[in-house]
Amino acid sequence: MSPESSYLSVNRELWNARTGPHLSSEFYDVAGFKAGKSSLNSIELGLLGEVAGQRILHLQCHFGQDSLSLARMGAQVTGVDLSDEAIAAARRLSAELGVPAGFICCDVYELPAYLPEAQFDVVYTSYGVLGWLPDLSRWAALVQRYLRPGGRLVLVEFHPVVWMFDNDFTRVQYSYFNAGPIEETEVGTYADTGAPITHQSITWNHSLSEVISSLLGQGLQLQHLGEYDYSPYNCFAHTVANADGTFHVGPLGTKAPLLYSVVAGRPA
Repeated sequence: MSPESSYLSVNRELWNARTGPHLSSEFYDVAGFKAGKSSLNSIELGLLGEVAGQRILHLQCHFGQDSLSLARMGAQVTGVDLSDEAIAAARRLSAELGVPAGFICCDVYELPAYLPEAQFDVVYTSYGVLGWLPDLSRWAALVQRYLRPGGRLVLVEFHPVVWMFDNDFTRVQYSYFNAGPIEETEVGTYADTGAPITHQSITWNHSLSEVISSLLGQGLQLQHLGEYDYSPYNCFAHTVANADGTFHVGPLGTKAPLLYSVVAGRPA
C-alpha cells in the first residue's frame, strides 16, 4: 500500500495514541484550561479580532481547546478532527465546562459528507496542521466552500523552513518544497517527549508559495501575510526561552522564521 493511500489510517492511529498523553501533559495544561485559561496566543487573537456572535469552523482542532476558547469568547464554533479519541475528549470537555461547541470526527477532505450545507464567518486552523494534508488545492477548495461571502480564513502555522531540518536542527534533511510523502517513526510526542509512544507518521512539506497559490486559485484574496522568528510553544529541540515567554531554536537563533500567518478573504 502506498503512503498516499495509507496516510489516513496511519496518522489517525498516531493522533489517537497522542491524545491521552496530551490531555495529561503540562504542555496543554488542561487543568489551567478548565480553570479559565485560554489556549489562544496573541498572534491568532490579533488576527481574529472580535469573534462574539461569529460562526467559526475550526479545522484540525485536536481535542478542542482552541475551539472552546473561541466559544468562551462568544463564537459559535464547529471543530473538525481526524482522531476519534481527540473528538471524544473535545466533547467531554465541552460538556464538563458547559461551553457549547459542535465537533465532527472526519478527514477534513470528507467534511462535505458530514456538513453538507453550512457557511461560516471564519475558517480557522493553526500550528502543525497543513503538513498532515497531501493536497492543498483540495484544502483551499474546502476553505472556499465553507466561507460565506466576505468571510475570512485565519491560518497560523509553523514555517516551512522549520521542516527542512533534522530534529536536532544540525543539518538540512528535507526539501523546502513538496517532494512527496515523508515517512518517519515518531518516538514520544512534542507535548511529552517521554510518553511511551512509538508510531509511524506520514506528512508533507508545503512551501509558502504552495499555500498562497492554493488559496488564490480558489479566488480568495490575500489580506495579510506575516512571518515570525519565534514560537509560542516549547515544542522543538534545543529551544531557548525569550523574555516574553516565547521560544526560539538555539541553533537557528532569530535568523530563521519559525511561524507564518495568513488571512485570506472570500470576496463579498
